[in-house]
Amino acid sequence: MKKYLFKRILFSIFALFVVTGTVMVLVYSLLDESMILANDDGYKKAKDNEKVVYRYRRYKEYGYIDYTDFSTWMIENKEQGTESYDNSLIAVQTPDETLTYPEDANCQEFVLTFQKAGYNVEWYQPITNRRGVTTSKGYLVATRDINLFVRLMNYFGNMFSFDTIWSVKDESLPMEERYIRWEWDPYSNMPALVGNGTTHRYLIYFDNQFPFVHQNIFTINLGKSRDYSDRDTVDVIMSRTGNAITEETILPKDIYSENPEKVESNLDFHTVTYSSSITSYTAETYGEGNHYINAERKLDGFTRIGNSFVIGIMATVGAYIIGMPIGIWMARKKDKLPDKIGTAYIVFIISVPSLAYIFMFAALGVNLFGLPYKWALATLPALAFVLPTISLALPSIGGLMRWIRRYMIDQENADYVKFARSQGLTEKEIFTKHIFRNAMIYIVHSIPIDILGCLTGAIITERIYGVPGIGGLLTNAINSYDNGVIIASTVFYTAISIIALLLGDLLLAKYDPRVSFTNERG
Repeated sequence: MKKYLFKRILFSIFALFVVTGTVMVLVYSLLDESMILANDDGYKKAKDNEKVVYRYRRYKEYGYIDYTDFSTWMIENKEQGTESYDNSLIAVQTPDETLTYPEDANCQEFVLTFQKAGYNVEWYQPITNRRGVTTSKGYLVATRDINLFVRLMNYFGNMFSFDTIWSVKDESLPMEERYIRWEWDPYSNMPALVGNGTTHRYLIYFDNQFPFVHQNIFTINLGKSRDYSDRDTVDVIMSRTGNAITEETILPKDIYSENPEKVESNLDFHTVTYSSSITSYTAETYGEGNHYINAERKLDGFTRIGNSFVIGIMATVGAYIIGMPIGIWMARKKDKLPDKIGTAYIVFIISVPSLAYIFMFAALGVNLFGLPYKWALATLPALAFVLPTISLALPSIGGLMRWIRRYMIDQENADYVKFARSQGLTEKEIFTKHIFRNAMIYIVHSIPIDILGCLTGAIITERIYGVPGIGGLLTNAINSYDNGVIIASTVFYTAISIIALLLGDLLLAKYDPRVSFTNERG
């Protein structure tokens, strides 16, 4: 077993690497990179040289190129102020008030440094109008395409990160003041692991929102999403979709007061992160000199992936509860009325387009039972799950009915069944102890796939009912050229598929005595 698991895990990691690399080749080599700017308002508003520089910066953000400009390089390496080396003054200002570029020693050093490193250095002359007024600054820039293999290594190398006392790069925070320790949390009245010098103040904490225990120590980085304001893709998937919750709470500035005053707020102070820049405005909420600010709003409801999973798991459980007994009944009543009715439903659910029966059952649910058609129209949050769950369960019920019936009928004609009948066993005993058990072998392997598949969401169902899930995340990203989400979705879906197949094999080995992962049993 251990040897098998080791081989499968090793192969799974290799498969994940290959799939992600293949998608990166397709995205970064075969697709037009300019399409990521198609709906970018900032790019549309920029003009002349600023438009070029904006494009380079966006390409850098999305992993197409390495990019820097002279002004940034001077600030980082020469310790000069931004006013002295503004982009408009890249070239040398001569006595006759003309701008020249090559004579400046710093410019020459910039060019030589980046040309030796394999960069393409370009100088964009300032643009002036007929009146001699500069309408576009001059820019000295260096760009270099990122090697696909390097990009892949960087992606996997930065996929996992840990929040430590060295995460904050702030020289004003001395090492002796950095720590990670357990403290009493006044917001939950329970212990919490907190840090100073870490990106997040609260590393492990408890609250009243599922899953009740939260952590910020370990982070999965799958890239950023352009469609969601450059947020991390994992944050998009895990973001809550409900309304803001206003509760009585203690402001961070009053935590250590003897008699702290409670105020109404919708901020979740467990989510504060370190910021080197603090103002008098932040001091009103977080306290004087407190660098842990920028708390997020506290929202109710499930996360995006939570909405998809709840709908999917309810539909899957419902399909097994309804579809399997009906499929068994159809097999036992072969060619009789129950079998014919069940077959008619299977033919209907397979032949009718999914959009048609979803709209049909949605109309019945709305008109007969008053169920909300759109997610946002639900007066009770629980009612919003009903129609999407039913629509998603209907084809699954038909599929289970068909396969259970088929496998049981196949087993009914096997030799061991004929032998059992000759031994005097009743039909009920033969069905329950022999036929059903052997027919389930074909179903068992797909159970983990069905369950974990709920995490991927349902594209059509979620779009029709307006469910804020992750079903349409990949298709929307492809349509809008959101490369970060495309790569992240590939990693996510591939990992789910690999884990589901592995669990299916383990479950099958547990259920079927003929299957073993040890050499002794073949």
